[in-house]
Amino acid sequence: MPALVLIPGLLCDSRLWRHQAEHLADVADPIQVPEVRGQDMVQGMAREVLEAAPERFALAGLSMGGYVALEVVRQAPDRVEALALLDTSARPDTPEQTKTRLALIELVREGRFDEVWRTLLPRIIHPDRVEDPDLISVVEGMATSVGPEEFERQERAIIGRPDSRADLPGITCPTLVLCGRDDALTPPALHEELAGGIPGAGLRMIDRCGHLSTLERPEETTQAMREWLGALG
Repeated sequence: MPALVLIPGLLCDSRLWRHQAEHLADVADPIQVPEVRGQDMVQGMAREVLEAAPERFALAGLSMGGYVALEVVRQAPDRVEALALLDTSARPDTPEQTKTRLALIELVREGRFDEVWRTLLPRIIHPDRVEDPDLISVVEGMATSVGPEEFERQERAIIGRPDSRADLPGITCPTLVLCGRDDALTPPALHEELAGGIPGAGLRMIDRCGHLSTLERPEETTQAMREWLGALG
């Protein structure tokens, strides 16, 4: 049974992976959800993941967690038995994305951190769910847990992340690429690029789902991950 490491995204904590950690426990052990805090570069985040992880493990990352997962594979490809990239991208930040991130950092520095997650909300979940009190409560709780200082470090790391596209053909482990079909932040075309660049990668799109697939459509996402882990025997 493989060990499994689940890396959260921007402004997220272990609650992002709650359903998967609970419902994959019969096919993966141990399951770790590293906090990757205190670092302002994805390279440092990846080193922290590797220091805490078992010698060999399956690895999944969502959004920022996907950027970190790609860096983990760059640093220690032989330790990663299988890779799942959820609602993420192999590309570096565009100038427009960086400008948006810096504006959010400025809100934080003005003492308006509560506005950050509220500003992001319509872009990170499906339009059908923007009034869902349970989902909004989880998003708010995770953001509050991460806090303003860590948010700025995470955004700095995301801004400075490398272009991973040239590394994709060298990924040889079983790979799942998954996204919400209505993901506004990292749309399906970016996942088609990921899956097309990684030899033998499987692509799964979840209907009526935005950027937070593990929370918005937990059953479908967990089932896809169960099948991915099943490829390891």
